[in-house]
Amino acid sequence: MTVVEPNPNALATLSRRATDAGVGDRITVFQADSDALGQVVPAGSADLVLAHGLLEVVDDPKNTVAAMAEAVAPGGVVSVLAANRTAALLHRAVTGKLDEATRLAEDPTGRLPGETLLRRFDTEGLLALLTDAGLTVEILVGHGVLSELVPGSVLRQDSSARDALAALELKLASTPPLRDIAARLHAMARRAGGGSR
Repeated sequence: MTVVEPNPNALATLSRRATDAGVGDRITVFQADSDALGQVVPAGSADLVLAHGLLEVVDDPKNTVAAMAEAVAPGGVVSVLAANRTAALLHRAVTGKLDEATRLAEDPTGRLPGETLLRRFDTEGLLALLTDAGLTVEILVGHGVLSELVPGSVLRQDSSARDALAALELKLASTPPLRDIAARLHAMARRAGGGSR
């Protein structure tokens, strides 16, 4: 496994935990930004590239996705988990933060002033970003379709409610339009060639 991460503290924690788990020799780490991916990972060498929580914070998501598409082998998969703009807007609206909801609706990046993340995606935008990089999206599901809308007090009082919510989340994860209001969108996209692995 190869891990590319710009934060030296995160890499040190990863290395320590991998060593403690006895798998330190199976992990190669590089301290680099995503735009330098091609300098540390040979083109077409990865079967799977994970970018979970990354596209929201990089300077240029288009370049990052292009670098991931180049790093993955023909037939390999790129997995992306990204914050959903529609969910952020909906959550603020139902909690009475209508000014913030309006800003999210008007800002093309889906970002509020002062936030550390640089953007949020909607379903169409994420699909376009991946397909423009030459990837074929095979799976698109939502994570957190209802979990951020159900009051925590309901879930704390009743363990059967937690189980029911988990089952409902699983059922709705791939059902549009409910998938499209999930807190996060998870796409699995394949690079052409090589067939399924």
